[in-house]
Amino acid sequence: MKFIRDIHAACRAAKRPALSFEFFPPKTEQGIATLFEKTIPALLAIRPDYCSVTYGAGGSTRDTTLGIVERIQRDFDLTAMMHLTCVGSTREQLREVVEDARSRGIKNLLALRGDPPGGTGPWVPVEGGFTYSRELVAFLRDIGGFCIGTAGFPEGHVAQPLGKVADWEFLADKVSAGADFIITQIFFDNEDFYRFHDHLTQKLGVTVPIIPGILPVLARGQTKKFTEMCGARLPEKFVARLDELGDDDEAVREFGIEYAAQQCEALLKFGVPGLHFYALNKSHSTVEVVRNLGLA
Repeated sequence: MKFIRDIHAACRAAKRPALSFEFFPPKTEQGIATLFEKTIPALLAIRPDYCSVTYGAGGSTRDTTLGIVERIQRDFDLTAMMHLTCVGSTREQLREVVEDARSRGIKNLLALRGDPPGGTGPWVPVEGGFTYSRELVAFLRDIGGFCIGTAGFPEGHVAQPLGKVADWEFLADKVSAGADFIITQIFFDNEDFYRFHDHLTQKLGVTVPIIPGILPVLARGQTKKFTEMCGARLPEKFVARLDELGDDDEAVREFGIEYAAQQCEALLKFGVPGLHFYALNKSHSTVEVVRNLGLA
């Protein structure tokens, strides 16, 4: 398996964007079967460069995540990245997880602070653990042998009281601590990404790849729930169109494909090094967006 930093270097040399997508660990055996028998094979049609698998609030899906990442790499020969959070773990417990990942051939980790157990309530570090994701990045860099990604928030982290500019400065600190690339939280107004990108690169001296995270929306209620959780802003025209389509999920899905494709087209013209799709364990919308862009 390849290091993701090397994948981006190769794509840059080939003058094409890297394509990637994110899964979450299914909760049932049937869900896992669907992921491996239908979703991933369908997404392979667009020739992705890598994928990532989330960790769950409080590290609740750790073992499942490890197993899914290992199996994706083994069964599909596709580089897969494991999310890793600080929540509920001491340094030594995290070291055990990292070494387990290494033994399974996992070379890429996305270092995150993570959400509290259950996904709600205040975030409290455990004794002997980490308070900030930049500490986790530095810890992984000291362990060595991994490519390390980190998360960026074009509109600022929802839990950051000091505002988005301060949040971007902390992100630059994570890069200085050893992060090899940045993948962003979802956003629906590209201007938010452009301001974020320009501040990082022009004012803070960040040079690693900054990859936009794209969500082709699937349903009105689901979209509003996601954005409330992560603090992403929905443009007025976007909300108006969602409300107009109402609970017609098929129409919302087609609108989501069209909107995401327009977002991606503009981002590619801006010069982003890749596109990272939050696929929500579905294939249709992501495949259609990539096809509409002529990248499949």
